[in-house]
Amino acid sequence: MTENTDTERLDTGLDAALGLRFVEATGDGVVAEIDITPDHHQPFGIVHGGLYCAMAESVASVSGFLWLGETGIGGTAVGVNNSTDFLKSVREGTIVARSVPVHRGKRQQLWQVDMSLPDGTLLAQGRVRLQNVPIPGA
Repeated sequence: MTENTDTERLDTGLDAALGLRFVEATGDGVVAEIDITPDHHQPFGIVHGGLYCAMAESVASVSGFLWLGETGIGGTAVGVNNSTDFLKSVREGTIVARSVPVHRGKRQQLWQVDMSLPDGTLLAQGRVRLQNVPIPGA
């Protein structure tokens, strides 16, 4: 995977509020990280499941968007389904999310996103289905 040197522009909106940092980004996959803080916890002191869902959605959507641009299909990709399984709870540390394509077509894409600790311990796994849509006015 070749690193996209313009990953800073991806850190906006909810991603910025959560502290999601894009480390590598291409149409073949994305690597992003979040350093866990108490703001990411649910009431019992572990990472909220919604954080994993949001990470999966963001990483898959960026992957899909970049792939559309790299292939010349164009447009953008929006999530239409997000199924995320929570495998191990954590209270602190860094979560690394990595996307890999399962299917990439002209109308839809399916991406798998593994979220783990830096040592590879799998914490959650998501599958995000994306709809490819034209960008209005583009």
